[in-house]
Amino acid sequence: QVQLVESGGGLVQAGGSLRLSCATSGLTFAASTMGWFRQAPGKDREFVASVNWNSGTTDYADSVKDRFIISGDNAKNTMYLQMNILKPMDTAVYYCAVARFVKFPRRPSEYTYWGQGTQVTVSS
Repeated sequence: QVQLVESGGGLVQAGGSLRLSCATSGLTFAASTMGWFRQAPGKDREFVASVNWNSGTTDYADSVKDRFIISGDNAKNTMYLQMNILKPMDTAVYYCAVARFVKFPRRPSEYTYWGQGTQVTVSS
């Protein structure tokens, strides 16, 4: 019943920008944290950013701090990731996910629901 669908990925040149969206259905945002992860080939899934829907508190990985912005629109049940000054190291499949009743979740195991991912490729 719970569904998360990512969109907005694509090919972009280094220094460019992309905006990812995560449309949700079948869940509420009460007591929830929504996050973005990414996974490059041969690497572990990596935490990118999260936002707590109750408090508005955001959390960013050091690698994306000051470049990426996470936000959400509760009326649309949609979360966004604005990615600026993209670098080749940002190339990965990006996933959105939902965690419940976990403080400052950063590990994939702390998240309950996952989308299918959207590919982001940054050329040099």
